[in-house]
Amino acid sequence: MKAAVIHEYGSPEVLKYEDFPDPRLAHGEVLIRVAAAGVNPIDLHEREGATKEWRPVKFPGVLGWDLAGTVVGLGDGVNGFAMGERVFGWAYHTYAELCAVKTELLAKTPERLDLFQAAALPLVSATGCQLITLASGLTAGQSVLVSGAVGSVGRAAIFAAKDKGAKVFAGVRSRDRAIAETLGVDGIVALDDPEELARLAPVDVVANCIPGAAASQLLGKVKPGGMFASVTGVPDGADAFPQVRTKAFVSKQDVATYLYAAEGIISGKLQIPVSRVFPLRQAADAHAHMARGGAGKILLRP
Repeated sequence: MKAAVIHEYGSPEVLKYEDFPDPRLAHGEVLIRVAAAGVNPIDLHEREGATKEWRPVKFPGVLGWDLAGTVVGLGDGVNGFAMGERVFGWAYHTYAELCAVKTELLAKTPERLDLFQAAALPLVSATGCQLITLASGLTAGQSVLVSGAVGSVGRAAIFAAKDKGAKVFAGVRSRDRAIAETLGVDGIVALDDPEELARLAPVDVVANCIPGAAASQLLGKVKPGGMFASVTGVPDGADAFPQVRTKAFVSKQDVATYLYAAEGIISGKLQIPVSRVFPLRQAADAHAHMARGGAGKILLRP
């Protein structure tokens, strides 16, 4: 098969489009012909070597954490999946024409969801939705500020928070206000506008999707006893706010969450825009494009 392969850590140019051995199916795995693979920030960190202490790449290696495609092979012990079925999920080594995945990690793609939209969902929907449902403790009627609201993780968090009946504020950069107005939130706060941020009354929960100093400034916007739940770690300065509970959250693979998000897409309550689709042979260009920033999911098409 063809894959985007890396032989060493480095810049986007270390991604090489070349032949790679087909996956060998283990017990309980299916073989998927990949229709699209999602590109996520974690992929860039892996490529650079930033995650090698806890997730080293075995060279030569294939990156990628999201996929959607069609079942083209069944391993021993597989039940509930058939040849030709459309599936999607958070898997690994997805920058390839073929990928072997354990069945418990795969969801069947709803008929009304195309495979490219499905490929955009798994990691970001798990991260954003679980930030609300597992980490934040948010309940109906409470207020929550979702930072990084126009990003894919932030959009998923807003979807889950609205579904809980919370009062939701979108925290964004000033330049993204027009995009935030399409999210159906109760209020929008420009996090790079000190005066506007100062006017925001304290909230019960901050669901944080941004790093650095921008996250630290939000600690002072949580009510005493409230929660600051973050997918980027607990920010610097948290010790100065002992009245605020903090939680660094790491999402997990969960088929039910992918399907929950898929129904949100189908109903129109959730939007995860796909901004660019690159051919797999241009994986290096896709990484360079993501590094420059911007909204919307990036996909690779084998």
